[in-house]
Amino acid sequence: MTLDDRIDTFLELGLCLQNYTDSKDLSSNFSQKLTNIIRQAEIQNAWFTQIQVRLSIAAWAKALTKEQLYNWLTPYKIESMPEKDVAVIMAGNIPLVGFHDFLCVLILGHKVIGKLSSNDNLLLPFMAEELIRIHPGFEDKIVFTNDRLPKFDSVIATGSNNTARYFEYYFKSKPHIIRKNRNSLAILNGTESKAELQALGEDIFRYFGLGCRSVSKLFIPEDYDVDDFYKAMFKFKDYIYHHKYANNYDYNKAVYLMSSVKLLDNGFLLLKEDKQFSSPIGTLFYEKYTSIKELEITLKERHEEIQCTVGNEDFAEVKFGQTQNPKLSDYADGVDTLEFLIQH
Repeated sequence: MTLDDRIDTFLELGLCLQNYTDSKDLSSNFSQKLTNIIRQAEIQNAWFTQIQVRLSIAAWAKALTKEQLYNWLTPYKIESMPEKDVAVIMAGNIPLVGFHDFLCVLILGHKVIGKLSSNDNLLLPFMAEELIRIHPGFEDKIVFTNDRLPKFDSVIATGSNNTARYFEYYFKSKPHIIRKNRNSLAILNGTESKAELQALGEDIFRYFGLGCRSVSKLFIPEDYDVDDFYKAMFKFKDYIYHHKYANNYDYNKAVYLMSSVKLLDNGFLLLKEDKQFSSPIGTLFYEKYTSIKELEITLKERHEEIQCTVGNEDFAEVKFGQTQNPKLSDYADGVDTLEFLIQH
């Protein structure tokens, strides 16, 4: 398979996903199978509601276009290279979270050995099956395993800070990318429109806040009117009717109240003043700032804990509502996966 063959295959997959997203061809074999897989995914993992999985599929449909793929690949010097076996240990926090690594390995002509999370082990195999249907040349390029990894040349592993220590020891003799916990932040200055704040709600609530690109903390001015924020969040009130979200919200609220922690509460989202970045489900941490310049310096010092920063400030690289729509060149933890695979 040439690079053009591989690109064309992913473009065809993207077109199938787009037709499904646009409900243009729901009677096709592809659409019927995908609908069934989405239902199974929700049964297996209650966080993967059909709405949330469809949002992930829609995001990938937009990414797998000719313009997006060529804009992403053009800056790299991609030449014919020996095939490598690349192990990819995937997280399972949000639907298809491992697809980007999967795409990076395959687009360069390497073989992917995927170790799937038990929380997300249906969607990616379906995508792999469709790639093989479109171009059988992918059949020998994709392996999924639940057991010990077979022989491999390099590895990409995503996990928590605890598992990262294990990964770093276990894979120390192999070229590797090891990803740890990161969180995303939003900076408010009080001039945001209602539309911008509602867009921020997407960054907070999409995938129930389980992604590393989900906003888990707010930075607000000393005199910020939280009512403006809460009024905009009312659009997302129905999240409280999801049983797992509601259980987490109720549990965290009870723990905080028993500890006499001061909270702000609108009935479906707790606001807690806290210097930490990682907040539990149903809770958003916030911290007050007195100077944007000082805040910028603080965030630079803690950049290794941050996935992305949302806001209208010059140093906030993501606009409101866009954290879950990353470009193909927006690499997790800021590590260029394609460059790593080209060099190793």
